[in-house]
Parts: sequence; structure tokens; C-alpha cells
Amino acid sequence: MKRILRLIVVMAITALVIFGSRWYTYVTNTDTPYQEVGIDINSRLPGPLNKWGCDQLHKTFGTMLPPAGCQSEADSRQWR
Repeated sequence: MKRILRLIVVMAITALVIFGSRWYTYVTNTDTPYQEVGIDINSRLPGPLNKWGCDQLHKTFGTMLPPAGCQSEADSRQWR
């Protein structure tokens, strides 16, 4: 039973590192804000992390239309 629990913990940490690094790379060092994987990860994150990611994207791509997850609720052509 200990082995299974240890395996699950290792897999969860590995997934967290992979998705976390992918998300961080998307919001800080990207050529376009329209990468599907980055948009999916960012839009599924809790509010504060999503907001921080959108703020980083807005700093870099403020003149472009916002990706899904960073759009204003009133107007999808505006950043949050």
C-alpha cells in the first residue's frame, strides 16, 4: 500500500511540475498569446493564478485581442 501511495504522490508532483512549467513558459516567454495548451491551462487555473497569467500576457501583448480566459465578461475584445 505504501508503494502505491508513493507512486501516486510522485506522479502528482511530476504532473504539477510539467503543467506548471508549461503554463509559466506560456505566460512569460511566448511569441503569441494564442497557444492552445497555454490557453487551456491558464483558463482552468484558480482566479488569482489566472489573473496573474492574464496580467503577464497583457503586459506583452496588450495591443492584441485577449486569448480565451483573459477576456472581459462584458466585452470579449477587451482584456480583464
